[in-house]
Amino acid sequence: MAFETVKKNLEARGFSVSTFSTAAEAAAYLDSAIDGTTVGIGGSMTVQQMGLHEKLAAHNEVHWHWTDGPEVRAKAAHADVYITSANGLTENGEVINIDGAGNRVASTLYGHKRVYFIIGRNKLAPTYDEALWRARNIAAPKNAQRLGKKTPCAVKGDRCYDCKSPDRICRGLVVLWGPSMGVETEIVLVDEDLGL
Repeated sequence: MAFETVKKNLEARGFSVSTFSTAAEAAAYLDSAIDGTTVGIGGSMTVQQMGLHEKLAAHNEVHWHWTDGPEVRAKAAHADVYITSANGLTENGEVINIDGAGNRVASTLYGHKRVYFIIGRNKLAPTYDEALWRARNIAAPKNAQRLGKKTPCAVKGDRCYDCKSPDRICRGLVVLWGPSMGVETEIVLVDEDLGL
């Protein structure tokens, strides 16, 4: 799938878009673009793989529950800038996320001056149905396994079972058809596989 098509469709929906060949280039861009502010980070293997927390913490006040403990979720929710990824992105420009606690998806909708989605090429899908399928049957089982959850998808690692387990991490679905009103939202596309 051509990044130029995705970029054009995202921009038509009102998103700002930057494209990069490598995660290192994207990390350098974000490190220079985000300076002297408060930053919240949502649970994201992409952010972790890019080493963004360390880079940004050198010159910003950064709040990430993966490194600073769960109590910083509220501080992350009130930061000026929020960084996360997506579970799926359609060629048409729809951004799909599934969440358990809701902090990550809530912060993509409201409360920040600027939101950045960092999305690797492995998250792209031609259609909404295929992007949703990817989020439910690839990203969610891998995340459940990573978190050591006792769900059918974590045990078998093959697909979503739409389980009713108390360990279920798929509790909410958010689809962005465009940025929320009043929130500058930038999609950072990276031509590498990133995250789950």
